[in-house]
Amino acid sequence: MKNKRMNVLVLAMATMSVSPVWAQTSSDSGTMDHSQHQGGMSPAGTKAKVLKDAMPAMDHSKMTGMTASPSAEGMPMPAADSMPAMDQSKMDHGSMNQSAQPVMQPVKSGTADGMAGMDHGNQPAVQSDKPGMSQGEMNMQGGPAPADARDPHANSGGFTLDSGAYALPPSQRLHLADEHNFGALLIDSLEKSYTRNNGNSTSYDAQAWFGRTYNRLVIKAEGEVAKGKLQEARTELLWGHAIATFWDTQLGVRYDSGVGPDRGWLAFGVQGLAPYWFEVDATAYAGENGRTALRLGAEYELLLTQKLILQPRIELNLYGKSDVERGIGSGLSEAQTGVRLRYEFTRQFAPYIGVERVSKFGQTADLARDEGEKSAVTRWVAGVRFWF
Repeated sequence: MKNKRMNVLVLAMATMSVSPVWAQTSSDSGTMDHSQHQGGMSPAGTKAKVLKDAMPAMDHSKMTGMTASPSAEGMPMPAADSMPAMDQSKMDHGSMNQSAQPVMQPVKSGTADGMAGMDHGNQPAVQSDKPGMSQGEMNMQGGPAPADARDPHANSGGFTLDSGAYALPPSQRLHLADEHNFGALLIDSLEKSYTRNNGNSTSYDAQAWFGRTYNRLVIKAEGEVAKGKLQEARTELLWGHAIATFWDTQLGVRYDSGVGPDRGWLAFGVQGLAPYWFEVDATAYAGENGRTALRLGAEYELLLTQKLILQPRIELNLYGKSDVERGIGSGLSEAQTGVRLRYEFTRQFAPYIGVERVSKFGQTADLARDEGEKSAVTRWVAGVRFWF
């Protein structure tokens, strides 16, 4: 009985393995003559029919986990739990020909893993419609323009920038910062001075300039009026040229007037801001009959507050040749040292008070004493400084 049950099981397994072959044979037959089904069948079909007839109908409704209902011949079917488990670890998967059956794997859209299995070899290459560019080789754009390229001068009416058609008139032409003309007038001192013996006097010291950053016209004027008469005056007309940051060279003429004959000079000097914020003005002069002169001036602004400023100042005058008619001797002729304290209501307007010492040396001092004057005097000053 046991052997009979095993034979039935073998026949059932054989049926499962043969059925796909029969189904494939039937589908591959193309057109079949169904009239032959009555007279005979193919070997695969005959074997399937025999197995079907030999297998009794199974009543699954009466199957339990451990028992099986008997067949039509009275032979019970083995239970599923009674069948021995298959050990797949001993199966030789390498010998299985898996290439015959296609394996369908899901492809992830838009990912590198999904594109890895795609065969691009049979796809036609995509050609770019731009000249000089291709799928395999990317080249920078160059060479002549395409035939349908837009003409950059199509809307210019035949005029280009090279022809000067778009040039602005001189009155509207744009200028760089160093091409603009600027001007300023500085009244460095306009003051009244008081001296114990010589009385009061009025003096001025001014400077004006007009021009650009590198080249400008400079005018300097300094003088003193006492007893209703111009005692001395110095006026210079110079061309200033910037040679470095904060430094200008000055070339021009000087004219002296006042008591005595007038004198004319050629002037050459430098003016600028020295290290540690000292304002320096040095000018050499050459006059008629071999006369020479040198004038040195320096001042410093010490900010006590943002508006209260203390300004010490010194000026030296030297001459290479005596000029008795104007009361000037050779060598160091005169020195002026002083200090002024000003208060700036604005940067453009500042009144001040101060004290100044005027000393004459050498032959100049002798000439002053001959005229009944002192060689050195101290005077108190009060005035105003402004510019615009």
